[in-house]
Amino acid sequence: MSEKKIISNVEGRDLIMERIFNAPRDLVFKMFSEPEHLVRWWGPEGWQTENRVFNFKPNGVWHYCMRCIDVNQGEFYGQESWGKAVYQEIIVPEKIVYTDVFADEEGHAVDGMPEITMTMTFIEHEAKTKLITRSRFASVEALQQVMKMGIIQGFSSQFIRLDLLLEEIQ
Repeated sequence: MSEKKIISNVEGRDLIMERIFNAPRDLVFKMFSEPEHLVRWWGPEGWQTENRVFNFKPNGVWHYCMRCIDVNQGEFYGQESWGKAVYQEIIVPEKIVYTDVFADEEGHAVDGMPEITMTMTFIEHEAKTKLITRSRFASVEALQQVMKMGIIQGFSSQFIRLDLLLEEIQ
């Protein structure tokens, strides 16, 4: 697996994505667990993230908004995309499990949009970090809905942003 490339496959109603980061596992984990880092890379290129609430603990909530700030993205410029995560399990620096929903500004789930159970596993890999993300959907149809929305492309874009931040910090 080459760095900077997501390897993905579908197993039933699960989407599995793997990616290697050129940074130690503890540091990569911090990029997901500390709000001041998360806002600097979360979301696709040209989007900026704001944390409304961030409680990184079991049953804690992360309520956030991604805003398109890139005028070159045409109709997306100025759009907002709200999300809400509820953390289920945290094992520092190995694993984060949370449910993720498309939300509104108040944190209510958006009707008709799938809920995703995300399991992120951080593995030490030759002085680097292999991140395995398993996204579980309620149905194959819900998975297909999010695939059509570009979930893999979105993760690829934000992971490039994470690479740049990791290079800057190290």
